Amino acid sequence: MKHLVLGGVRSGKSHFSESWINTQLQEQKVDKITYIATSQAWDEEMRARIHSHQLSRPSSWDLIEEPILLAEALKKVDDQGSGVIIECLTLWLTNLLCLEDEGRFAFEKSQFLSTLESFQGKIVIVSGEVGLGIMPMNALARRFADELGMLNQILAQLCPQVTLVSAGLPLVLKNESDGSQKRNFD
Repeated sequence: MKHLVLGGVRSGKSHFSESWINTQLQEQKVDKITYIATSQAWDEEMRARIHSHQLSRPSSWDLIEEPILLAEALKKVDDQGSGVIIECLTLWLTNLLCLEDEGRFAFEKSQFLSTLESFQGKIVIVSGEVGLGIMPMNALARRFADELGMLNQILAQLCPQVTLVSAGLPLVLKNESDGSQKRNFD
């Protein structure tokens, strides 16, 4: 089961994702949970955010901190009995863009999508929804919004479950297990 969870900053997407994977564990669908953190603590405010996230999750969960090599981290925990949370693609994409290496960006993104497609465990992918705000004023911010929007669209096609969280409330956009899915009109 692959589940994409989208939301804005402080929308409740992390809490929802952790609760969802914990429910999977309690229902005996997963043996262990691994949390893959993509953030990097570049300043005190980010260190505080990371610390808050650490305190909110069970100490029994395994942790992999990987800001760039997301596909490699996923390969290490690819097991039908596993549960994984990736927190979050927004920061991972930022890390890749900040490398300023187009070849590396394309390679890591391709590797991640390929690895995810064949992933055997249960996985929750947390990603930001940044396309609801104003058009950014600089080229890098516009590229970031474009890249994240396109990545989220690809992931929404790969994942049988997609949930948007806003104000702490989950809105199911897609759940192929129960037959419900919003239709895209292109």
